[in-house]
Formats: sequence, C-alpha cells, structure tokens
Amino acid sequence: MLYELLYPLHRIGWLRWLNVLRYVPFRVIAATLTAMLISFFISPWFIRELQKKQIGQIIRGDGPESHLKKSGTPTMGGALILLSVLVPTILWCDPRNVFVWATTAVTAGYGVIGYLDDYLKIKAKTSAGLPGRYKLLGQFLIGGGVLAYTFYAGEDKLPKDWFDIRGDLAFPFVAFYKHHYSMNLAAYLVFATLVVVATSNAVNLTDGLDGLAIGPVIINAGTYLLWAYLAGATFGITVTQRFVVARYLDIPNIASVTELSIFCGAMVGAGIGFLWYNTYPAQVFMGDVGALALGGGLGMCAVFTKNELLSIVLGGVFFLEMSSVIVQVISFKLFKKRVFLMAPIHHHYEKKGWPEPKIIVRFWIISVLLALIALSSLKLR
Repeated sequence: MLYELLYPLHRIGWLRWLNVLRYVPFRVIAATLTAMLISFFISPWFIRELQKKQIGQIIRGDGPESHLKKSGTPTMGGALILLSVLVPTILWCDPRNVFVWATTAVTAGYGVIGYLDDYLKIKAKTSAGLPGRYKLLGQFLIGGGVLAYTFYAGEDKLPKDWFDIRGDLAFPFVAFYKHHYSMNLAAYLVFATLVVVATSNAVNLTDGLDGLAIGPVIINAGTYLLWAYLAGATFGITVTQRFVVARYLDIPNIASVTELSIFCGAMVGAGIGFLWYNTYPAQVFMGDVGALALGGGLGMCAVFTKNELLSIVLGGVFFLEMSSVIVQVISFKLFKKRVFLMAPIHHHYEKKGWPEPKIIVRFWIISVLLALIALSSLKLR
C-alpha cells in the first residue's frame, strides 16, 4: 500500500529519495522492522487482554506432568503474529503481486481455521477442539482453491516466467533448467496442496514447548526470504548487460517471486517479536491460530520458490515431529506397541527426563544446520 501510494511521488524533486521504495531489500528491511515493532509494542497489552478474558491454554491430561503448571497460560497469541505479518506485508509489498496475494490469503485462511479450533477448546475446556477431518477439509479447500487460481488463471493474469514453469518440479541439489520434471498440472496442484497442508500441520504439531515452533519458523522464513529474492534478483544498468542471479545459480527464475521476500521478512520480524514473550517460561502461546497460519505461509513459499522437495530438508524439524506422530499411530494400531514414550517426539525426550530448554535449543540448532544444508544447494548443483 505504501509502495503504491508513495513511490510515484519520487518524480517530485524534493521527494526523489522515495525512489528507495523500488528496491526490494529496502522494503524487506522495512517490513521486518515494522512487524517486529508491532509485535513488541502490542504484545503486553494483548497478553493482558487474554488474561482478562481468561483465554488460557487447556493442557492434555496424558501429557508430561511438567506441563500441568502451564494450564491457564494465555493462548491464541498467534492472532497477534498474524496481525504482525499481514499488516507490514500489505504496507510494503506490491499489492498487485499474485504470489503475495495468494500467500497472505492462505495464511489468513488457515488462521481462521486455527481460531475456530482454539475457540472450541477454550469454550468446551477440552483439548479436543475442531475435529481433525473438518480442519483438514478447510485446509485443502483454502489451499487448493488459492493454488488452483495461481495455476489456471491464464497467461494474461499470471507472470509469464511463472506460467511457463508452473507445473515443473525442481529437485534439490540439481540444476533446474537442465534437470526438472514437468508434471501434469492437475497432479501438480494436488501435490502442491499436500505440501501446504502437510507443512501447516507439521508446524502445528511442533508447537508443544515454549518457543519450540517459532524458532524454526523464523529460520525457515529467513531462508525462504533469501531464496525468493534470488529467484528474481538482477544486477546491471541495461537489459543487455543485466546479470540474472537465478540463471547463474540455475534455480527457477521467477521475477515476481522476489516480492514474496517481503512477506518472509515480515514473518521473521513477527516471529522475533513473539519469541520475546514466548521463550521459556512462556508468557503466551501461539495456539493453532498461529501455528496453522505460519505453517501454511511457509508451505506456500515452498511452492512458489519451487522448493517443495527441499522443504523436507529445510523444515526437517517440523517433518520429524509429524513423522513421529504418524509412526506412533501406525505402530499402535497395527502392533499395539508404541515406538516413542509419547508423540510428537519432543514429548518423548521430556519423558526421558530432558529439561524443556535443552530440547528447545537443540531443536533450534538442528533447524539452523538444516537451513545451511538447504542453502548449500544453491551452489551444489
């Protein structure tokens, strides 16, 4: 919004400095700082309001005993994260960009689903919430609907560089323009929707300890920020002399995806601001309203930067948590045996006696290592 309103004014002599708005890195920094400040300054008031309305966390009876003392801690702090992500994104991005519009739409839509889940938990004073089948149905409808538009809207409404490769699957650590797989568009739509839904639920399952989920979210968002920027970054004065970074790195070259780095910057800023109050011992929890929304946003970033398969490496902590739940359920249903003391896997380590801060920090370290491995694929091709 500010970009559209203020950038045209750079033609006026004394306002030429507004030309800085044309540069994506400046707007990424502005969005990150705006998100961080919104989160920092509104959080104390927001936490007090949650306490007044008695919107507190409902703790599972079969969980670790150390969690019982967390009962009543304000939850649904993810609503503030959503505000801190969406407002700076809208302020600093090009609102006509299809990738920003699609990603914010899914993030907001998944936030609504998460809100309904949290509301039902608090109202009924149970950890059950919205039935899983309805949650998944909503996620598939919203994610699939938005992605369908970005795949089928037509060449007149979609960027040409995206339209030409929208059904192509990129492989990690392999040169994209030499080795990629062109999928049937309908099959690719189903696959992309599964990536978004899986990422959303994986982040939600990770959100079980103070700051455990938001740390890897910040790391993942920062990595996608760099990837989105490189997808469209060019250097040079003239068209003939322009250096296209994506072509040099042999990653998908989609110029308009660069604007998505502003969304990622806002997510980093909002996450840092929230972590100030969510770090152990947490003053507020994000709840499903935050976890589902942030996971959905990361999933969309994976799809639009063509990193669906690499997201398994980058978001390894999230997918480890989700896999532990799947393995536990399958093992118990088939063999009546549990592989882990408790799932998701962070509870397994709690049951083994690991202090909560140790689990959290070690998972953050693993997330940093995985992000570095993912970024190394830029050159290992």
